Amino acid sequence: MKSFCIWIFCGAALSFFGCEEKTLPSVISTVDSRTLPQQESWNSTIVVSDSGRISAIIVAGYIRMSELSRQTQMSQGVNVRFFNREGQQTSVLTSDSGNVDEASNNLDARKNVLVISSDSSRMTTEQLFWDNQRQLIYTPEYVQIKTVKEKMQGHGFESDQSLKHYRVFHVTGQTKME
Repeated sequence: MKSFCIWIFCGAALSFFGCEEKTLPSVISTVDSRTLPQQESWNSTIVVSDSGRISAIIVAGYIRMSELSRQTQMSQGVNVRFFNREGQQTSVLTSDSGNVDEASNNLDARKNVLVISSDSSRMTTEQLFWDNQRQLIYTPEYVQIKTVKEKMQGHGFESDQSLKHYRVFHVTGQTKME
């Protein structure tokens, strides 16, 4: 009987000392999983098209897609080639970063934005929007534009994406008269 009691005592002691409180890993409360990107990629290309017709090809160093914001965020250098309805490249946009709205395919380019048309016209600004449906670029920001015939700057700008038909608002500049 004494041996049996020792075994019960040893079993109880092992059960008591063998149990330890398990701690759950801590979760950082400031991170909301809904704001984390669902997809990320590096040195990637986005093709914007409608009914098989390409309107833009976007290349970016880093791309992240977020389901919550419905935005594709791009950084580490953005390069956009725009195409007209006939499929010809009309201009190239470069910027440091930008966003593409997933519902409309509209683009918002930011920081060091440069647009060069196929006829070598150049436009610079710090933020530029592209309306995919209307094939129109615009900004309320300060712009500088240089063509073969003129140099202009002002606040506010809109143009077709080929920089052939544009308007600069609150303008100052120089032009050559022929």
